[in-house]
Amino acid sequence: MAYEIKKFPYDGTVDADGHILEPVDLWENYLEDKYKNRALRIKVDNDGFEYLEINGKPSKRSVRGSLGLLGAMGEEDMRPRPDRRYSENMPFGSSNPQERLSLMDQENLSHCLLYPTIGLLWECELDDPEISLAYARAYNRWIAEFCKDSGGRLIPIAQLTLLDPEGSAAELERAVKEGCQGAWINPFNHKGIIHGAEEHDILHAKCQELDVPIAIHPTFIPHGAADGIFNWPRQGRAWGEMIWLRSVVQQVVISYMALGTLDRFPNLKLGILEVGCGWIGAMLDRLDAYTDAMNAVGKRRSASDYFREQCFISGDPDETTAPHTIAHVGADNFMWATDYPHPDHPHTWVDALTNFVEPLSADDRQKFLGENVKRIYKLT
Repeated sequence: MAYEIKKFPYDGTVDADGHILEPVDLWENYLEDKYKNRALRIKVDNDGFEYLEINGKPSKRSVRGSLGLLGAMGEEDMRPRPDRRYSENMPFGSSNPQERLSLMDQENLSHCLLYPTIGLLWECELDDPEISLAYARAYNRWIAEFCKDSGGRLIPIAQLTLLDPEGSAAELERAVKEGCQGAWINPFNHKGIIHGAEEHDILHAKCQELDVPIAIHPTFIPHGAADGIFNWPRQGRAWGEMIWLRSVVQQVVISYMALGTLDRFPNLKLGILEVGCGWIGAMLDRLDAYTDAMNAVGKRRSASDYFREQCFISGDPDETTAPHTIAHVGADNFMWATDYPHPDHPHTWVDALTNFVEPLSADDRQKFLGENVKRIYKLT
């Protein structure tokens, strides 16, 4: 479904979390030869529905026929259908770098940090460190190539896996040499080791050494909403899953503060993406109050200090409480994102973001819209 493209009224605006739709043959083309027979693939079942094949097995988490909806922003009919094909349903700018630059020009965006789409689906079903890292390497090679002729306006962000922290550290170094300007990891770990634990120090050390941020980006996760606590009825489960995922990300962020990770790596920059930003103030208030009340030992900084000095968070254009949070916490750590072309975000972001930034001061507005992400990711 086509929609009207509008021009955002403020210059120098940066999309801190846009997405691309990967070509269906990416992993077959970019994996090392020894892994090509285990490539991620899109196949068609006997009923004509597309499905994702992961390491030679049909995905159990991705609904068959749903891949054609991954770029369905603005469409009214979101039902999976056999005739809706992933490669035939890619919106303008979602799979071609020159188209994306043209779209950015029309919308008045100076830069866009790019994250995957199919890349968000597979790791919840794959606990093999070797093939997981191989999938990540293949994507990173491709996204660096996708962005290389954009004049620095399309920013490749490397995908990594906590299944192999040492291998991910090596891959980050390789990917940065190829042009990636940051990294992201998913919000869970098949091993059950939380992100801020010392077992992951080798990766965080590499991020600090290379002076590139690492961000937590939501993906499909293997844990259903409130697993082991409630059994969500089907009709309400989608709402529960949305907040459950945010809760998981919050636990991850807290681990970096509570386990001393940000103390061990005082120059590490930690990002929080695609779970909104209006909640961060309340969480920091609660953590600060707990630390003060319990006289917690071994913490030389408050949660608010950790956040202000080493963290950043991306908000959605249609948030209504977030401007108040920015005013309370401080504008230096906030940015925004379109999430284009994913269907769970409205395509009317220009109007929504214009309303979002209206109550901000001119200085805070510039920081939120572009200056913060340019500073943190060293964009020129």
